[in-house]
Amino acid sequence: MSLFVQKYGGTSVGSFDRIEAVADGIARTVREGHRTVVVLSAMAGETNRLLELASLVSAKPDQRELDMLVSTGEQISIALMAMALHKRGVAAVSLLGFQVGIETDGHHGRAEIQNVDRRRLQECLDAGQVPIVAGFQGLSARGEVTTLGRGGSDTTAVALAAALQADECQIFTDVEGVYTTDPRIEPKARKMDHITFEEMLELASLGAKVLQMRSVEFAGRHRVPLRVLSSFKEGEGTLIDYDGRCHSGHRVTGIAYSREEASLTLAGLVDQPGVAAALFSPLADAKIAVDMIVQAAAGEGRVDLTFTVPRGDLALARSVIEPLMANFGARELIETSDICKVSVVGASMTHHTEVAKQMFEVLGREGIKIHLIATSEIKISVAIDEKYLELAVRSLHSSFGLGED
Repeated sequence: MSLFVQKYGGTSVGSFDRIEAVADGIARTVREGHRTVVVLSAMAGETNRLLELASLVSAKPDQRELDMLVSTGEQISIALMAMALHKRGVAAVSLLGFQVGIETDGHHGRAEIQNVDRRRLQECLDAGQVPIVAGFQGLSARGEVTTLGRGGSDTTAVALAAALQADECQIFTDVEGVYTTDPRIEPKARKMDHITFEEMLELASLGAKVLQMRSVEFAGRHRVPLRVLSSFKEGEGTLIDYDGRCHSGHRVTGIAYSREEASLTLAGLVDQPGVAAALFSPLADAKIAVDMIVQAAAGEGRVDLTFTVPRGDLALARSVIEPLMANFGARELIETSDICKVSVVGASMTHHTEVAKQMFEVLGREGIKIHLIATSEIKISVAIDEKYLELAVRSLHSSFGLGED
């Protein structure tokens, strides 16, 4: 008898018909003899509806109150799912994040899980119940409701699986697993049976939305067996491999992208030690993810510093940076909000020196200008004009032969 933690996203429970279908699947797992913990997101569109309500009341709602509001979406889905399971003769109980001991830091909207008290979950399992847990939320040490950011239900599921030492954490989505790229852009994208942890972490961090990056990080720290499956179609999905033995054999494993990118350029900074730390430390304190960073000489002992941030954080990043500009003699702050990021990822790239050359040649042939470049051992990312995103993804996917078996 195995212990599974199953997470279902918003589209998986996006209607009453979908809730019934998922309940059938959970009931089948229970009747096969497996102990099961279920984590649910809010029904598709519900979080956006709640955010819209908040915007009607306030142009800049308080983050604490926003967390109180948006955390209610999951409460609806877990209660409905528990009712659906009761109807099928399955003992189930719906539980909010704080009721299962999910403790977070106090950063509203982007909280990070600090600890999970497994006792309530273990009591439910010992009593033969299926705990239906609200994803995306927890409680700070001060007793405040917090949320984990977009995709946070993935992290909830992985954290519970780690605390319970589950046999597998199964993330059910609207796709059949992890693909070589987004099949909505490239119909020839291929589902992978396995992917290395390092590759999955890079893909998640670079925009692949099948798993939240923090959930992959958490799974890696605790070696949680992690599988991505479809809630719409039966199959084995994609298993995350921690041993590095099950790579694709291709130089490049996948193409990731992120539409929601923006860049900031601080022009004419005084070129002196400590400037970068003074600028990026407050951005880190504000939980703003800075990605590509380029520094270029601007003459007369000055430099231009350019970096990218998620587009949704552009206004916040500006508010953090602007008060610091005068301290370092910055002449101008330049914003660009119509860029995107396209990345090639592959654990085998370290053994193939031609990947960067091929990537840049492909983009050059298509007339796509590269604004910024960032690299690691297993990825190369470029910032380009957003209007070229789909062309870039399809061209790179074809060039690296990712649609071939």
